Amino acid sequence: MSRGKIYKGKNGISFYEYSSWCHRYKVVGPNGETIYKKKKGYKTEEESDIAYYEHEREFKEQLKSQKKEIDKDITFKNYLTYWFEEIYSSKVEFSTEIVSAYMIYNLIFSNIDYDVKLSLVTTSYLDELLLKISKMVDYGAQGVRSILIMAFKFAVKKKIVTKNIALDTKTYPRIKPKIKILNTKQLMKFLKVESESNWYLEILLALFCGLRKGEILALKFSDFDLQNKTLRIERQLVKSGKRIKGSSKVIENRLVEHYPKTSNSFRTIRVPNLVLEELSKRSELVNINKQIFQEKYVDNDYVSCGVDGRPHSLTSLNAHIKKVCNDLSLPHITVHALRHMCATILLENSSINVGENLAKISAFLGHQSIHTTFKYYCEVMDDDEKILSFMNNLFDVNANA
Repeated sequence: MSRGKIYKGKNGISFYEYSSWCHRYKVVGPNGETIYKKKKGYKTEEESDIAYYEHEREFKEQLKSQKKEIDKDITFKNYLTYWFEEIYSSKVEFSTEIVSAYMIYNLIFSNIDYDVKLSLVTTSYLDELLLKISKMVDYGAQGVRSILIMAFKFAVKKKIVTKNIALDTKTYPRIKPKIKILNTKQLMKFLKVESESNWYLEILLALFCGLRKGEILALKFSDFDLQNKTLRIERQLVKSGKRIKGSSKVIENRLVEHYPKTSNSFRTIRVPNLVLEELSKRSELVNINKQIFQEKYVDNDYVSCGVDGRPHSLTSLNAHIKKVCNDLSLPHITVHALRHMCATILLENSSINVGENLAKISAFLGHQSIHTTFKYYCEVMDDDEKILSFMNNLFDVNANA
């Protein structure tokens, strides 16, 4: 099959597009609307078809839950509990579910002095609630406000209330912190130490290839094409688990493979030689560990893993970087900051055709849109010392991304 062309499957459910099988499916949105999505990344048509039927089953279950009648005299707290547990939580990622549960059960409920019927809730009632939350947690009020807007939108749809009064509440804009990056001297110091660490390959993948943390941890040796010096990004590791209903407490917490952050995050990129050299060293180390652990080695083909093959936690790489920065008295950076630095390097080395290069770099980084790439550059372009000169000989930015 030719890359870039679309082929319909024999069952009329799945189709082949951009080197993988895909299908379209439906979900019920947070406010009862039907949302159409596309899932890709399947290796076979059969695998995609099976996943489609599972999506269909979940969609029907979601529709059933929405048919339940809601008591018109339901209280504010009871309604939020119903909306969150029966409608919202099943439609979002686990990480979003946990954060949202914290906002409802730990922030909203703990600050309600007197519960009232949902139909009697006023804008001033919500504003008083948001003000209390704003004094407890930085930026917490704006997150809670977003939750309230979604909850009341569903209540309007169900005709429990006539107006989404949460839209009239005071906003609490979040001021996005400026991303810290390292200058040339600091970066050289950082990389010199990292070159002797067990995390050097992961650092290079973030800095030279612009990979996200979850993408790095989900990489497999089979994702690399050593002959063509390319890398295919088609998954990330994310948290999954089980939450106790009616609270934000998690009783099961595990890492699972998941499709990338956005549809544009499925991508194939060119890989610099330095990364491939470190990949070879990592492969040798993994093979040694396999011999040591034998049948106890959990072989998922991960590039970044513990000595027994199990994946690293989502916090381990940032914890390591923080320790190195502290030891070297460097500004505290993260994997996300390394990704910003990668974007800056590419943008600074772009030719005069800015629009074309922004589009290529956006594809390289797997951004949802070119506007995201532009914002990356705006956040770091006023740095006093540029890191371009240090990187030029290591990274071929003209490679086809």
